Amino acid sequence: MRHRSIPLAVPGRPAPRARTAGLLVVTLLTTTTAGLLPAGSSSAAARSDAPRAGTNAAGPALEIDLAADRQPISPHIYGMNFADEALADELDLPVRRWGGNATTRYHYRHDTSNRASDWFFENIAEANEDPDALPDGSTTDRFVEQDRRTGSDTILTVPLIGWVPKARDGSCGFSVTKYGAQQRTDEWRPDCGNGVRPDGTPVTGNDPLDTSVPAGGAYVRDWIGHLTSKYGTAAEGGVGFYNLDNEPDIWHSTHRDVHPLGAGSVELRDRAYEIGAAVKAADPGAATLGPVGWGWSSWDYSGLDQETCGRTGCWADPPDRAARDGLPFTTWYLQQMKRYEDEQDLRVLDYFDMHFYPQASGVAFGNGSDPATNALRLRSTRALWDPSYLDESWINTQVRLVPRMRELVAANYPGTKTAITEYNWGALDHINGALTQADILGIFGREGLDLATLWAPPSADQPGAYAFRMYRNYDGAGGRFGDIAVRAGSADRERLSVYAAERSTDGALTVMVVNKSGVEQTSTVSLRGRTAPHAQVHRYASTDPTSIVRLPDQPILVPPPYAGAPSGVLNHTFPADSVTLFVVEKPPPAVLPALSVRHRNMDWAPTDNQLKPVLLLDNVGAVPVPLSRLTLRYWFTREGGTAPINVWCDWAEIGCAKVSRRVVPLAVARTGADGYLEVGFPPEAGTLAVGAGTGPVKLRVSRADWAAFTETNDHSWVPAAPGYAANPRVTVHLDGVRIAGTEP
Repeated sequence: MRHRSIPLAVPGRPAPRARTAGLLVVTLLTTTTAGLLPAGSSSAAARSDAPRAGTNAAGPALEIDLAADRQPISPHIYGMNFADEALADELDLPVRRWGGNATTRYHYRHDTSNRASDWFFENIAEANEDPDALPDGSTTDRFVEQDRRTGSDTILTVPLIGWVPKARDGSCGFSVTKYGAQQRTDEWRPDCGNGVRPDGTPVTGNDPLDTSVPAGGAYVRDWIGHLTSKYGTAAEGGVGFYNLDNEPDIWHSTHRDVHPLGAGSVELRDRAYEIGAAVKAADPGAATLGPVGWGWSSWDYSGLDQETCGRTGCWADPPDRAARDGLPFTTWYLQQMKRYEDEQDLRVLDYFDMHFYPQASGVAFGNGSDPATNALRLRSTRALWDPSYLDESWINTQVRLVPRMRELVAANYPGTKTAITEYNWGALDHINGALTQADILGIFGREGLDLATLWAPPSADQPGAYAFRMYRNYDGAGGRFGDIAVRAGSADRERLSVYAAERSTDGALTVMVVNKSGVEQTSTVSLRGRTAPHAQVHRYASTDPTSIVRLPDQPILVPPPYAGAPSGVLNHTFPADSVTLFVVEKPPPAVLPALSVRHRNMDWAPTDNQLKPVLLLDNVGAVPVPLSRLTLRYWFTREGGTAPINVWCDWAEIGCAKVSRRVVPLAVARTGADGYLEVGFPPEAGTLAVGAGTGPVKLRVSRADWAAFTETNDHSWVPAAPGYAANPRVTVHLDGVRIAGTEP
């Protein structure tokens, strides 16, 4: 078990709580919505129409667009710290981290860690069946070997602090015999104290050599040399990632027996230079992650700032500011890492890695017993992305963590990836925690985070594990959420959040919908760029917290064609406290209908007040097609007027009652058109058989004010002439997608 220290508080704010170890799915907007809904939304609780507990609500519209916002989702966002082998194997866990306070001071040759402030600053030997064989068979060797069995990439923590345990012994940093009486001692080893005298003052002047020996770049090179000799280099499938220590900006709290003063900016930079270069020397293909700050204060302040201002309240003018040219610590740190690469032609930092735990009371590592805290837990995931969300803790600002990380990297050290190697929103043993975790994983993918590892992972039977299963093994047969994110919008993310991705292996669309509202929500899901007869439905819900249920397939309706119509629509009721996954398979390659438009211009005066196109659609292909799936567009200019446009069907061989028509203005004018005349057909128009045609459809268009048109500059215009001729500038659309003709 890993015990977490309590970092020093920002002035006027409570100290952060201690931390203790531990296909596409799609939701879409309504079909009447022409564009995607915005990512943000107001709180349902603030609206007069917010649903009440125990009621069914008309849910927010959801919309998926396969063509928009496409970007890869890194598999490494689904990682964990210290996941057990059975769960890691079941999830095909992409990455697993060996981290935490105890890993800052670990000696691989002795297989011993110093537990620092977590447990009386004691050297504690790891359980080992054959210590005489060390360094073979160490805890870290076994950690890597498990990852090799489960196919997980490994993150190990290497020390920057400069000290590791001196032996496989039980020595401690604050011996009562050597340094006097202390407030607390280890009940099993009473000579080991907590480093605080009975009067509350800290023990000072202790000797780091009581527990530790110096360790720098040479130690790290030796350790990685041991690992590569056994498991190969990163490029050969060995250890792929190394954390540059763990939360070094609070060494003065967690490891004060060897580092009582806060680490300054220059020290943190220079240690990263030394150890990062040592990693690259030992394994050039391995990736490094830093500065691994403990949380929000780490963005602006060095350890020296945090230690000093925690005592004196100097936050407005921290002592280490001048050493970094007045910049926030992380900005300066990234600039310094870039400077090193520019000067040394060696990148020693690959991932910008910061820990983040929600600081609102009861959220991180909390349980699911309090409804108000549960609501806050679900709401507070907005700190990961939402620029309109004011963090509801002492942080009290717009965090937008993942976009902030990406922007900081882009501005100061382009090419660096982003990582959050510790986070925890709590209640993983409760459905509330599972909903929150499912939301977090969706956010990580949508926002483009590169790597994340959950601290204190759930056990396999806890709800939090099912949140991961929904993304990594929803069907028990390795079914996964997609790896190419696409646009997913919700009219109210406080009630229903939605994430969508295409699966590159088979082209399936996967859509994940998290109902956070506490009541049923019935919503319309609109799909753009994908339709199918049905979608698979997989659900995890509070009604059955021990399994993911495969529900009957959901029919997908194809709406009548109109401007902005989605490709498919489904209406679905999302139960309270549920995570629902839709999987829409990619249809097999279809034989598209081949269609040709013949056109005759009946208007012999191209500058009068009417357009008189006659259109005829022929099926020249090999498959019949329902006319209701087809539309024609005749592109023209409305001469900049704002007057309404009237359209008449003067005569049609199939009957004007079976012909729809309207004029659609363009939001942005194009050369030769600022709108188009759209001709469609209702279901009763029937099917256009192979070799058949609609026959002529004679149309007439005028402005309501009867002002003149100038047709000669219209995209679809051709001079009046006897008979019909093919016109490739009249376009044909199948289910709203152009399949013939050329647009302006």
